Amino acid sequence: MSEDDNVEEYPTEIHDYLTAFEKSLGSVDEMLKTMMSVSRSELLQKLDPLEQAKLDLVSVYTLNSMFWVYLATQGINPKDHPVKQELERIRTYMNKVKEIADKKKASKLDKGAASRFVKNALWEPNAENEHTSKTPAKGKKRQ
Repeated sequence: MSEDDNVEEYPTEIHDYLTAFEKSLGSVDEMLKTMMSVSRSELLQKLDPLEQAKLDLVSVYTLNSMFWVYLATQGINPKDHPVKQELERIRTYMNKVKEIADKKKASKLDKGAASRFVKNALWEPNAENEHTSKTPAKGKKRQ
């Protein structure tokens, strides 16, 4: 029996898609092996709480996405399955964590420096300025 006898027939148009899918599965497998080589507690000790939340969210999102693909391969429409709501819920939390991270990165306003900047930028009339303001400015006239 040759190797070709064991291979199921499929349309040649999808060969490239299947090859890319197999390559992606290999990448996922390598990534999982890397992640599993380090204990979770050891990994979490190296991260701050925000990074821990990001890691947890990415992990659970990836797991649910893989389940989505599994359902599709089994002929089940994942859009009609509760996994869709779970993915939406996770995306909501991912957006919340992103907002927190963005707020952390945002520059803080130094009120003292801002008030000094505004005070120095504003024109304040005084005796010297009043005298010079009465004489017309010399320079080019705009047309």
